[in-house]
Amino acid sequence: MTATPVLPLSGWRVLVPRPTGGHSPAVVALAAVGAEAVVVPLIETVPPEDPTELDDALLALESGWFGWLVVTSAATVPVLVDRAQESAGSLTQLLADGQVRVAAVGPGTARAVREVGIEPDLLPLGRSTSRGLVEAWPPLTEPARVLFPRGDLAAATITDGLRNLGWDVTDVVAYRTVPAAPPPVEVREAWTDGTIRAALLTSASTVRELAARLGTPPTTTLMIGIGPSTAAEAARLGLPLAGVATEQTMLGMVDALTRAVTTVLPGPLPSPEEL
Repeated sequence: MTATPVLPLSGWRVLVPRPTGGHSPAVVALAAVGAEAVVVPLIETVPPEDPTELDDALLALESGWFGWLVVTSAATVPVLVDRAQESAGSLTQLLADGQVRVAAVGPGTARAVREVGIEPDLLPLGRSTSRGLVEAWPPLTEPARVLFPRGDLAAATITDGLRNLGWDVTDVVAYRTVPAAPPPVEVREAWTDGTIRAALLTSASTVRELAARLGTPPTTTLMIGIGPSTAAEAARLGLPLAGVATEQTMLGMVDALTRAVTTVLPGPLPSPEEL
């Protein structure tokens, strides 16, 4: 009789913060290594208070005014789809009418773009960051204009970086990030007592809300950041990370957590009851 293999995170409960709405691919990725995802919205994305500026930018995009559209967050995609329906009928048609090329900051945003029928024209060659996208940007072409619909908390890395390369960048707020409803009592208790043994931190705003809503966890809790900006915010708030994903996706974060477990907790893994 063949013994059932022990998965690397068997028995682990892992906090997965995410914006409200939609699903998280971390649920499947964690299940594949034996862990249970505790999906808790800590932040929420909402439309801008006045969408006029975004609507005007999309009309200009459709007319061919912009040569490029930059997407640095999957949260941007449904907003663009929704607003594009008001004019062109679909985002795909709008981009085709304007002969617009699309740049995505990494695999997660590329997947979100592909899910609505659009193939990205540009991805960073190395690390999936705004700086990496700027470094991968092609030479100036006509029209030398870029539309960057962004979250209200986005850094100026894309805007400043492309302008320094000579591109005319219009950035417009596509969505706002606000705190979600407070986590359930059972989640707060499991975070405090260490029953939740790890957390995947997906953005700087998520880190801030986790610190504000849940506080610092026990030292046995392993936290993984999705990238440099998330890691920097965690360090600023005094939340030690056990690792940072080399690929900025949920699967990359689960891989980083699995590596951290074998590094930080060498030898046989303790059961939840033993912690």
